[in-house]
Amino acid sequence: MPEFEDELRSVLPADIPCRDELIVKAACHLELIAEANQHFNLTRITTPREAAIKHVLDSVIPWQLFAKAKKVLDAGTGAGFPGIPLASTLPGTKFIMAESIQKKARFVESALAELDLPNASIQPQRAEELVRTERVDIITARAMAPIPRALDLFGPALKSGVRLLLYKGPDAEQEIEESAAAARKLRVKMGVVLRYDLPDQMGTRTIVEITGG
Repeated sequence: MPEFEDELRSVLPADIPCRDELIVKAACHLELIAEANQHFNLTRITTPREAAIKHVLDSVIPWQLFAKAKKVLDAGTGAGFPGIPLASTLPGTKFIMAESIQKKARFVESALAELDLPNASIQPQRAEELVRTERVDIITARAMAPIPRALDLFGPALKSGVRLLLYKGPDAEQEIEESAAAARKLRVKMGVVLRYDLPDQMGTRTIVEITGG
């Protein structure tokens, strides 16, 4: 669908690594989502511009935070975000996507086969179970759980040096404040490492980093 490629070309910054390849793969991914959406609800975002901004651009703006990692776990990837766009942008980093809802996991599996992304894979299970056996450098999640819940799920992994990078909305500081007691108990540090506004007033995003104390 040329509309997806056109919108991606207009919104993705010029300095994103592998930009041309990202545009082609992301457009194909969005097209697969649009087709799958006719059969079951993968996403409520339907227009090409909104999909390009809220799915792809939002996923890859923080790429530099992932650039030095060897292996990243994308917890609750849904239709493949942020894992698939980040894997397209950072071919030297391995991305493991976890999704416990089987039909979503099957969709991501078929999308990966179509996209030819050798550095990305999908596991149809919960991320907090996967991280017990899989050694990763970073755990990331978009629109997953509130910070206290994320600490419950991934607190043990943080003790072994894993970084948690959470995509949050504009009220991240409030969540951090509400999680202060839990963070002290686990001896972890939390802070905002990036904040950005999406185009067309589609929202403010905040990346929260949580690390072992």
